[in-house]
Amino acid sequence: MTRWKRLLLNLYAGGTYPLRARRLAHLCAAGKAPWSVLFYHRVADDRANPWTISTHAFEQQMRWLKRHFEMISLAEGQRRIRSARNDRPAATITFDDGYADNSRRALPLLLELGIPCTYFVTSHNILAGRPFPHDVKLGHPCAPNTPAEIRDLAAAGIDIGAHTRTHADLGRATDPRMLAEELQIGQRELEEITGRPVRYFAFPYGQKVNLGREAMDVARSTYDGACSAYGGYNFPGDDSFQIQRIGSDDETVRLRNWLSLDPRKLRASRRDRRWSDETFGSAAAKESETRELAEALA
Repeated sequence: MTRWKRLLLNLYAGGTYPLRARRLAHLCAAGKAPWSVLFYHRVADDRANPWTISTHAFEQQMRWLKRHFEMISLAEGQRRIRSARNDRPAATITFDDGYADNSRRALPLLLELGIPCTYFVTSHNILAGRPFPHDVKLGHPCAPNTPAEIRDLAAAGIDIGAHTRTHADLGRATDPRMLAEELQIGQRELEEITGRPVRYFAFPYGQKVNLGREAMDVARSTYDGACSAYGGYNFPGDDSFQIQRIGSDDETVRLRNWLSLDPRKLRASRRDRRWSDETFGSAAAKESETRELAEALA
């Protein structure tokens, strides 16, 4: 981000803060505070790929989040969404893929700060010790976690989730055998490594085009929840199975802007909820209180 863009974003966030603060106070009073789920990939200082964030920025963001949000697990967030009530802004940290570098500083920091985390792992890369194809394509292969590291993370309290077996794009996947391999065999491999249940799944790439109907059906029959990656907040009364996530990068000002109820993301969240209902069917009834929330956000 250029210096001028950073300045403009700060001005935008500051100028809209009174509106955000009033809106958030209204939502908290009504028990409709948002739950924001963030996703990261790799924390290191070599900028080997566009989805790497520096250790300094990551620590800065985690300490800011801990000061301003209730940091909760995916399971607790789902409970609040299902109950249709959340009285405080809450946030959850997740990671995708399974990079060895995360075990050096990022994950120990989360454990030190007492911040819950779900760590979504592509099982075949972990077991085979092979770099992820998207890094190889860039010419910067990065080492994945080892099975021993995943086992130690689980033992330390990091929740291990599944991210398919081979980092497959499931947007158009319809073959039952392929879906079983990616969503169910991958799950079992991780359970064998950790000795613990693997309850959550994150779709690779995570955009709407990557969430196929057949894959979502298998995910619903296999996991307690599935995460996307196209942004948006989770509000009480939403579908608690399909969890929307917001990406992050080195620009902490952008993270602060997004998580303080950016009006643009509120509109996107409303559109995404409608899309989710139309495409997959809602697992949570949109009763009068949810309609009132939508009206309040208009």
